[in-house]
Amino acid sequence: MAPSFKKCIVALLVLLATSLSIKTPPALADDQPQKRTITISGKGSVKAAPDMVNVSAGVESQAPTAKDALAKNTAAMTKVVDALKSEGIAPEDIQTTNFSVNPRYEDRDDGRPRRIVGYNVYNSVYVATHEIGKLGAILDQLVSAGSNSIGGISFGIAKPEEMENEARKLAMEDAIAKAKLYAEAAGAELGPVMTISEQGGYVPRFAAAPPMMEATAKAVPIEPGTEKLDIEVQVTWELK
Repeated sequence: MAPSFKKCIVALLVLLATSLSIKTPPALADDQPQKRTITISGKGSVKAAPDMVNVSAGVESQAPTAKDALAKNTAAMTKVVDALKSEGIAPEDIQTTNFSVNPRYEDRDDGRPRRIVGYNVYNSVYVATHEIGKLGAILDQLVSAGSNSIGGISFGIAKPEEMENEARKLAMEDAIAKAKLYAEAAGAELGPVMTISEQGGYVPRFAAAPPMMEATAKAVPIEPGTEKLDIEVQVTWELK
């Protein structure tokens, strides 16, 4: 047998012996069994009367030319803004939110190109006030001054932080009460809190705009109702 072949046989035998002698290492001493946990959701709700209201109001004007439509709209919108200021709305609480000039086309069904027959100009403002009791009078003033487009009304809380914190406390209390009940039923006790996550928060409430004909007939009846804030928390505890 050639010397080189003998060397290869010896090397293979050594490698095989080494691999057979390798043993699986013992389990680490610090390996621990998986912790038992419980995850519970809790809810908290708080209600309060709104202390602010927002209204969108605008004027849409039509005329044969863009210049005339713009002049007509500007005159009407100036009256609307003046009416708002006369009701005590501060200038910083009146904000223009939309302005557009668009052509109007004739209606045709004979396939021929339509021609421009006039122009529409639309201008709207966003109004905010903390005097909710004056909202009916404000809407009446808007329509009387020439506003022919009243958008949605949104009631809100100017500073909802206190409501949110109160709802968080109630949500956590709800979660703790449920978790203790489940843990006791399972023959365990609540250990330290592992995770807390939150959902929900304050969302302003929107109401439909009042009918225009009703608004011109008398002061619009407004019922602000109450604002509701919901918070939900999900909490995980270790069980003892």
